[in-house]
Amino acid sequence: MKAGKILSPSLDTDDLIKIRRHRVTQISTVTCFGLFISLFAARDITFDIMLVALAAMFTAAILAYKHFVVASSYLLLVALSSMLFALSATGAGTFDIAMLGYPAIIIFAALLGGIGLFGTVLSLVLVQCIILTWLVMEGVITPNTPKLTWSHLTFIMIIFVITGFCVFILVQDIRRLMTSLQLEYTKVKKNREHIQYLAHHDPLTNLTNRLLGERLFNEKLAQSEANGLQLALAFIDLDNFKPVNDALGHSAGDRFLQHISQLINEKLSDDECLIRFGGDEFIVLAANITDRKHIETLCERLIDWCSSEFEVFQTNIVVSASIGVAIAPKDGAKFKQLCRKADVAMYEAKRNGRNRFEFYDVKFDEESDEKFSLIQRLRPAVLANQFEVYYQPLIDLKSGQICSIEALVRWPQEDGSLVFPDKFIPLAESSGLINPLGEWVLIQACLFCAKLHRNGHSEISVAVNLSFAQFKDGTLPSILKRALDLTQLNPKFLELELTESILADENGSIPEQLEKMKNLGVQFAIDDFGTGYSNLNYLRKFNAHKLKIDRIFINTLGLDENDVPLVSAIINIAESLGMVTVAEGIEHEAALKKLEEMGCDVGQGFYWSKPVPEKQIEALIASQSYTL
Repeated sequence: MKAGKILSPSLDTDDLIKIRRHRVTQISTVTCFGLFISLFAARDITFDIMLVALAAMFTAAILAYKHFVVASSYLLLVALSSMLFALSATGAGTFDIAMLGYPAIIIFAALLGGIGLFGTVLSLVLVQCIILTWLVMEGVITPNTPKLTWSHLTFIMIIFVITGFCVFILVQDIRRLMTSLQLEYTKVKKNREHIQYLAHHDPLTNLTNRLLGERLFNEKLAQSEANGLQLALAFIDLDNFKPVNDALGHSAGDRFLQHISQLINEKLSDDECLIRFGGDEFIVLAANITDRKHIETLCERLIDWCSSEFEVFQTNIVVSASIGVAIAPKDGAKFKQLCRKADVAMYEAKRNGRNRFEFYDVKFDEESDEKFSLIQRLRPAVLANQFEVYYQPLIDLKSGQICSIEALVRWPQEDGSLVFPDKFIPLAESSGLINPLGEWVLIQACLFCAKLHRNGHSEISVAVNLSFAQFKDGTLPSILKRALDLTQLNPKFLELELTESILADENGSIPEQLEKMKNLGVQFAIDDFGTGYSNLNYLRKFNAHKLKIDRIFINTLGLDENDVPLVSAIINIAESLGMVTVAEGIEHEAALKKLEEMGCDVGQGFYWSKPVPEKQIEALIASQSYTL
């Protein structure tokens, strides 16, 4: 390395050794040159001393060149020190001009080596000074003060030049090292600031993240409370964002999140700030809230902004947003606490149709706790078959006899209470337990129907409800076949009740599964007709045996004439398609008489019986008594 080369800000150990080797080589070379010049002015013993020193300097330079840096450093400094000692001893002793070189040697030792080299050289210099003084004081040597000549001036100048040059290049190294350290410090400082920024901001959207968001929440809450006002936390979840990623890729989804977050962030006021919570979820903190209307206005604006159209990769994208709101300090004073409650309210907004907002209510937590408790107990209950199948009779309105029974699952509890399907079936569907539970219910229903046939009630059929989720993995036909084989029930006495949403699905494997199930010989009934798609086309295509009219059209029948035309139309449609009509939810005689007038075939409802356990339905069938 040349003397003028700037040190790198990122020097490692090998670089430092390389620099040290160059410096030792430079000092040895410059000293050799100085000694060589001095030889022309030296006489007698001085010439011999300098010649030996020149040879030592040359050797030191070679050793440094050969990468023996430590040996070279020791040889260089020891040789220089010994040369100065010899010159002083043969000259004016401690008053000799050669003593001027000792400080330079000590400086070289400090700059070229570690504590070992410095300690060794300093000790050697001190010992040499002590010996030199003792030799003079004891008369062993006699100081010879020479007459000043131009040669002496030459020696002094050479010492100063060599010392000055060596100190200069070493000090320059120190300066450059200090500059390097300053640059490194500046770089570290910038990196620290950048790391701190990344720790507090989302790298994709450049928004405040949850960590800094919690600090801002505390600051804004303190500010709002000081003003006697409230702080609102709005939890935003983008509806239908997943299809954007699925259809256009994650890069398009990222770009969309950047666009929508930038739009919202630019439109918020100084009292409001946007935080990216994660994924497609955001939080808006709104300080100094005066009343509920203030928050409602903000949420309406947020929904409107989220529904804006954005162009991403030459594709126009529009989503909506569901928002949950929690208010501090009313709903809590901790950031995580408010986030959880706003998140609960947001899911309530999704359940209520999406593209809307809901305020947190304590009942949401009660429902969540209940669901959590149920789902923790549901899996063991399914595995242990801790359920019971109840049956409700279907009555032939012409004969007044029980023609069929509908199987309805119940979950008995230790305290004697029952958990009804509307509570646990959705949890079973979402947790993947619906298939084993559905298969168990199907087998129990088929076993019971087969038992009724053995007891002489050979014309009674059993109806079992199917969930949309049971079709998802494509195993339902094989489950049905296994149940029929196990119970040996004639397939024509098994009715599978399907909702309109199941029949309306034409893109998945449901039509294929239904065809396989139909080939097994079972019957189908369309359940809750009139509450779903009510598409007459699938009724025409799908050869169902029964059409069940939903109870909402039957409850007021005979008391209110508004539903009469619709029910009459449904009965006529079913008759034209050769289907048996079943009226659900018959609870009073007026509805029964009206249905009989309209030509309805079958009735079901509390007018005859609520769903009851096996023994009670057996007794009802045996006695043909339809009241409990």
